[in-house]
Amino acid sequence: MKCTRVPLEADVEKYETGKGLEDGFEPLSDVITKGWIVTDALVKVKRDNGTIVCPYVMHRRGRTFIAEGDYVITDADGTKHVCGEDKIFKRYRKAE
Repeated sequence: MKCTRVPLEADVEKYETGKGLEDGFEPLSDVITKGWIVTDALVKVKRDNGTIVCPYVMHRRGRTFIAEGDYVITDADGTKHVCGEDKIFKRYRKAE
């Protein structure tokens, strides 16, 4: 059986620090030592105490760290996702 996905509305916003789009921050040193992902493109925020942290969003599969140029998608039920700048407008378009 072939099916099509039902269109859903979601808020799509390019990530910027200070907007509160992230669910939390992980110290960069932990991201590196736990070996979760390649860290080159991640957003890195320097705290007043000198610690560098990386923002992430939580969803049912765990954490997704936010990279430079990423968009944060928030579904109607509050679930958040991260999508790269290269794919966002292939997957989403403005609601009419």
